[in-house]
Amino acid sequence: MRTEEGAGHDLRHHGDAEVRDDGSGLVDLAVNVRADTPPAWLREVIAGSLAGLAAYPDGRAARAAVAARHGVGPERVLLTAGAAEAFVLLARALKVRRPVVVHPQFTEPEAALRDAGHSVDRVLLREADGFRLDPALVPESADLVVIGNPTNPTSVLHPADALVRLARPGRTLVADEAFMDAVPGEREALAGRTDVPGLVVLRSLTKTWGLAGLRIGYVLAAPEVIAELERAQPLWPVSSPALAAAEACVGPQALAEAAHAAHRVAADRAHLLAGLESFAAAGVRVAGPPEGPFVLVRVPGAARVRVRLRELGYAVRRGDTFPGLDRDWLRIAVRDRATMSGFLDALRAALS
Repeated sequence: MRTEEGAGHDLRHHGDAEVRDDGSGLVDLAVNVRADTPPAWLREVIAGSLAGLAAYPDGRAARAAVAARHGVGPERVLLTAGAAEAFVLLARALKVRRPVVVHPQFTEPEAALRDAGHSVDRVLLREADGFRLDPALVPESADLVVIGNPTNPTSVLHPADALVRLARPGRTLVADEAFMDAVPGEREALAGRTDVPGLVVLRSLTKTWGLAGLRIGYVLAAPEVIAELERAQPLWPVSSPALAAAEACVGPQALAEAAHAAHRVAADRAHLLAGLESFAAAGVRVAGPPEGPFVLVRVPGAARVRVRLRELGYAVRRGDTFPGLDRDWLRIAVRDRATMSGFLDALRAALS
């Protein structure tokens, strides 16, 4: 379905808007970044890099480390200032005629494409289908397809085989895997695959490691695509502290820690889901089943409930800025069990 500019959705609204200014003192359930990060050892790595700030950044070691983590050559890796920069590079560098974005999902890919002058088509997944991907919905004429996995904000984890069915010669398939390391075992990941034509995988290191303020992510793709994106980047696009963090976050110690954190998030999410079930009589419904570090919830009168939650000390993400969702949706970041219990008490008060 072809859409007009923005089609009434604020594509530039993100969760951080909920906790700025008068929201700075709220319990943050609006931003999908782990609250207990970065860990002390990673802060030490970043601090240690400051002594070398007089030199221009050299990304070769970090690039090689990311490549080794995914079992590919460095020529298949591009380091970026967060995954958001990668969307801008794709929109500016790739010569596409009919880009399609699968929604509901992170809105920055569509915003970047529109800013680059593209007319964007949307495929809207349905609540009735659990917001799960049906590859047949994507038009054959699409030469660029963007989809998140697990998808923000639905928290749906699509089967890798379903995504692979979207690939074909002459089409670029962009899989945004910014939250994949929060999935135990990284089930359904495509990162490291070299057998899928036109595949571009985006990863972020800001979510699991709490580095949103540092801006670090990367792209995995065929060497010719990486070269094209790299030409669109400015010189020295990633700072030395971010490069040091990237190298550290893909090492064996960090991968083991991230795997442990993924299981902890799954347990905390299960606690939240059990609590949300108690509000079923009030019309509260959870999309999914959720597999990411956040859940999408339909709440009757969600706009009013969200304001009441703020009064009670909790910030959650409004859902109506995502194409395919309306004012009755809220996204809730998964936190530790105690925080989730406090939120459930606040939600009970907000619904009453």
